[in-house]
Amino acid sequence: MLKDLVLLNRSYRGYDHSYTFTRQQLEAYVDLARLCPSSVNKQPLKYYLACDEETVAKIQSETRWARALQPTTLPRPGKEPTAFIVICQDSDVDPNLNRYMKDVGIVAQTMLLGAVEEGLGGCMIGNFTAGAVCETLDLPENLHPLLIVAFGKPAEKIVIVDVPEDGNTNYYRDEEDTHYLPKRSLEEELIN
Repeated sequence: MLKDLVLLNRSYRGYDHSYTFTRQQLEAYVDLARLCPSSVNKQPLKYYLACDEETVAKIQSETRWARALQPTTLPRPGKEPTAFIVICQDSDVDPNLNRYMKDVGIVAQTMLLGAVEEGLGGCMIGNFTAGAVCETLDLPENLHPLLIVAFGKPAEKIVIVDVPEDGNTNYYRDEEDTHYLPKRSLEEELIN
């Protein structure tokens, strides 16, 4: 059921490093993404796939994770993702890099749901410097990284909890490294 997949689709920041992806797995996620709706059906998004250790390590070094948990460094050593998909916009298709951000969210969520269906998971990462990623991956000038999606076999516990009375929605971890994710109630989300 979709709700079950959504509940399992968390922003994982710890992975079983022994699990590796094949290029075919990542291509299957992009195949799901390419079937998603696109603004005016322009389809300007392109996907850089990385599942070899060297490229994954290069991309990992360009990302910054879990800003709300600073100064904690995540993922912890040996718990890094084992694959990435870098979602780029092709400015030859459309140079407006803001217009398709909703498309980016749709395709990222769809790819992650595909991973969750296989018992895997991931994390959308927006905290990176696009120019550095372009240089690291030697991307052509027309490709602009908009979002990086990490993939792996989750190796951490995430617990959804109610937002406390003070309204603080920051996620946090306990001494056993369990990750807690406050979510607002359905009643709080509804306008009428």
